[in-house]
Amino acid sequence: MILKETLRQVVRSQRADLSLLEYGVERESLNQIDLSLPYALVLSGVRRCGKSTLLRQLMEKVGECYYFNFEDTRAAGFEVEDFQKLNDVFAEEYGDYSHYFFDEIQNVQKWETFVRNMLDRKKRFVITGSNASLLSRELGTRLTGRHLRYELFPFSFGEMLALKNKKPSVNSFEEYLNKGGFPEYLKYNKADILRELLNDIIARDIVVRHKLRNPKIVKEMALYLLTNIGREFSYNNLKKTFSLGSTNSAIAFVSYFEDSYLLFTVPKFDYSLKKQLVNPKKVYSIDNGLSSVNSVSFSSDRGRMLENAVFLHLRKKCRDVFYFREENECDFLVRENGRISSAIQVCYELHEENKKRELDGMLEPLKEFKLRDGLILTYNQEDEFKMGGRRIVVKPVWKWMLEK
Repeated sequence: MILKETLRQVVRSQRADLSLLEYGVERESLNQIDLSLPYALVLSGVRRCGKSTLLRQLMEKVGECYYFNFEDTRAAGFEVEDFQKLNDVFAEEYGDYSHYFFDEIQNVQKWETFVRNMLDRKKRFVITGSNASLLSRELGTRLTGRHLRYELFPFSFGEMLALKNKKPSVNSFEEYLNKGGFPEYLKYNKADILRELLNDIIARDIVVRHKLRNPKIVKEMALYLLTNIGREFSYNNLKKTFSLGSTNSAIAFVSYFEDSYLLFTVPKFDYSLKKQLVNPKKVYSIDNGLSSVNSVSFSSDRGRMLENAVFLHLRKKCRDVFYFREENECDFLVRENGRISSAIQVCYELHEENKKRELDGMLEPLKEFKLRDGLILTYNQEDEFKMGGRRIVVKPVWKWMLEK
């Protein structure tokens, strides 16, 4: 429980701090979010990717609104019963507004009870959180059918260009490929920013939240996976590598990494869901810069850096991404509306020695899923092949990323 006057001081202080926050680069998702809808709008994403800045941009569109950040250490004892006090403070300080903006609300147990009650009173909510499953669990109880969810990632290539005031080119893409999209790292170019970010995610979003007893193993496994971006792994191998008591421990750790948006796993496509679950998965990182700063071997592998950048761009658009391997291998399949809609191969440089392998890897899924067009993404090559009534386009990743 928190004293009402303490909440008043925190609300005033946070509002003053918010007014000093730069408007920042306008996020691409800003105009996709309809603030007039009678739903709780939930923005989830990794720490420091710009959720608070997007929240401020949305607040500017609304005008009069309430704001509270639950990560404030002064709000550490906030409980669900304190929402009424907070509501009273809002009304006394600012009057009767209809929009609430709450940052990192997952820190308060049963927060969804308050939000649901206020939605019933025609209030509007925009909520941010850094933990996917925690939000999902709560949204799936009292807010079923009453929320819309948006995921926010570090800056896209286009957003990076806007931040740096640069024009699209292979040179500006080189910077993006190496540094990734975390706004503060792009601004200040200090590797310690990303090292501390990784420590924060592991400590606050994983070890403390899940009450884990061995933070050393958690960090070692995270670094191991960050070092093996684009490669297959199995939970059984993770169990052996880190001497875990059971495969379930490995499954749990990886799920914690995914919930905190540190890593993503990509299953091998199979029509059988059971086989999808047991087949080896591939792992990808939330950001090239984060992986490069924390893993020397990743930053030296240009092909895997390119592949990770492509995956992130796909994942922003669609949740259902797979890899394909039968006689040949294709890096990514995208499923939309229940069917495979596109096949994408990533090849840093296409040359005579690897051309057959890359084209074969593309043709097999095109035939399997009856697709007419395939895409091979490269660092900076353009070409086109027509084979068996199908067209395979070769395109630079940086041009592809800027397409609408």
